[in-house]
Amino acid sequence: MTVRRLTIPDAAAWRVLMIDGYTQHPDAFTTSAHERAGLPVSWWAARLAPDAPAGEVLFGAFGGETLAGVAGLSFERREKAQHKALLFGMHVAADFRGRGMGRELVEAVVTHARGLPQLRVVQLTVSQGNHAAEALYTRCGFAPFGVEPFAVAVGGTFVSKIHMWLDLRTPRRE
Repeated sequence: MTVRRLTIPDAAAWRVLMIDGYTQHPDAFTTSAHERAGLPVSWWAARLAPDAPAGEVLFGAFGGETLAGVAGLSFERREKAQHKALLFGMHVAADFRGRGMGRELVEAVVTHARGLPQLRVVQLTVSQGNHAAEALYTRCGFAPFGVEPFAVAVGGTFVSKIHMWLDLRTPRRE
């Protein structure tokens, strides 16, 4: 397994992987497969450009040549909140789960965040009831700080989101 920052040539594979995630796990993401499927590969590529205006970086886990997992880090642009970043878009393809890719991706995001002196906090949300993801984030040092009820509407029901955070000044967990 290799984990590295995604670049523009990875855009098409990233798009396929994420549409799969949105389709297979609609309660895990705020975005729907329908919303993203209509966007051209150029939209995905623009987000991977080194100077992308969205202020984010994405990391991919590769099984051989196959992009099998992804996680992103989005930076807060507002002046009073520039000490925070958001871990987003975490997804590992079903065929690659159970191999430690999720943990490697979270660790890559956190390592990148720790290298940015302006950052103090990484936050994320996880769907309430997604015990495996919540356990992964907890093992990586994240702690819950609240629940957002009715965070996403999926198929006529609502899913709550657990908000979690990591203080980047705390020592790494092994």
